[in-house]
Amino acid sequence: MSRQIFITEKDRIRLQKLINEAKEFHPGSKEYLINLEQELNRAQLVDSKNIPHDVITMNSKVLLKDLDSGEEMIYTLVYPHEANLLENKISVLAPVGTAIIGLREKDIIDWEIPDGIIKLKAEKILYQPEAAGDFNL
Repeated sequence: MSRQIFITEKDRIRLQKLINEAKEFHPGSKEYLINLEQELNRAQLVDSKNIPHDVITMNSKVLLKDLDSGEEMIYTLVYPHEANLLENKISVLAPVGTAIIGLREKDIIDWEIPDGIIKLKAEKILYQPEAAGDFNL
C-alpha cells in the first residue's frame, strides 16, 4: 500500500513545468522524472494556505533519520537550480528529494540506493514555508 502524500497547488504547477521542460530539452531515459510525475499524479492537491504544517513541501527543511544506522540528516528540499550538497540543499529531482516530497512528519519510506534499501523517517519538519506564512518561495 502506498502512503497518501500532499502537495500544494503552486508546487505541483512548478514541478510539472520542470518535468515538461526536462522532457522537451533533455530527451532520453529519465526515470527520476517519471518517479516525480507519478508522485505528483497521486498526491492530494491542497491550497498553500491549507496545507497541513507537518507536510514536506518545496523549500521545507526536514530532519530525516536512517532507521537502520540511527544517523540523522537535515536537508532542505529545493528546485534543481538551488541544489547544493554543501548547504544540505537537495533537489526534488534527486531520488531522496522525490521520495520525501509530500511526506508527513513521522512517515517512513524505503529509499532505494545502490547498496540496497534504507528506511528513512521524516523525524521533524524544522521549517515549512507555508507554516511560516512564506507563500511565495
